[in-house]
Amino acid sequence: MFENGAIREKSDRYIIAVIDGPNMSSLGRRSKKVYGALASLAGLQQQVRAFGEILGVEVETFDSNHEGFILEYIHDAGERVDGFIINPAGLTTKGEGVRHALEDTGRPVIEVHFSNIQASAGADRGLGGGQIQSSFTHTATGLSMGMRHYSYFGALTALVLGLDDESFLGVPAADS
Repeated sequence: MFENGAIREKSDRYIIAVIDGPNMSSLGRRSKKVYGALASLAGLQQQVRAFGEILGVEVETFDSNHEGFILEYIHDAGERVDGFIINPAGLTTKGEGVRHALEDTGRPVIEVHFSNIQASAGADRGLGGGQIQSSFTHTATGLSMGMRHYSYFGALTALVLGLDDESFLGVPAADS
């Protein structure tokens, strides 16, 4: 499938928006068991942009603790970007406005979490309070969770390869 060790067969230069919601700004101060040793959200964003370069795409990062700012960003970015990766964080269970805005763009959306939000309380990579139900999952194109910051790398890889594969995102592949 991949020739000469290349990660991708295509060279399309996509723009992927990565959005981090409320509470992600305190990344370096959160539970090391769940969130790992990253010192800051800025450090995470730099790593994700660098990984995007390896994949041959541009990663645009945005974060806010305010739902209205996230909504404005999505409305502005909807025509400019090829897909979204979102860690809704503090909006996970109640972020209907953000979820609707993402859905309305018609772009693929990958939901991402450092923790496994479906794990029971005390489980590895689970949240201290146990399972939570995301309002984003049922309309997201995909979900990557439980692997700390590596969840972002998995989401970015899958989204880019999905964009490269027209039949994956609903456009029928041409007969060969």
